[in-house]
Amino acid sequence: MLNMVHVTYIEQKGLFKEVEIKGHADSTTEEGHDLVCAAVSSITVGALNALEQPDIFDILMEDGHIRLKTNQKISRHDAVVIETMMIQLATIEDSYGTFIRIQTKK
Repeated sequence: MLNMVHVTYIEQKGLFKEVEIKGHADSTTEEGHDLVCAAVSSITVGALNALEQPDIFDILMEDGHIRLKTNQKISRHDAVVIETMMIQLATIEDSYGTFIRIQTKK
């Protein structure tokens, strides 16, 4: 079975609630050369570092698992950061759809 990065984006009533990124792309057999995983990690960690109000989020970062979750209304700045992250991840999915899937739940 092919490994894959699974991204789940959840919003309720038009407001961001959670994004969870799980798995490994395994897009190459050469250790340390997985461009898909490197891109997903860079985009995601960069977005987390850019949050204006990180204290209102529950943030989990483990090997192969990142989750950003909140039950509060987020600032416009943080909404733009998360939206930009999702656009960048969708761009990777467009090019490397065998290794990354994005699901949105409303």
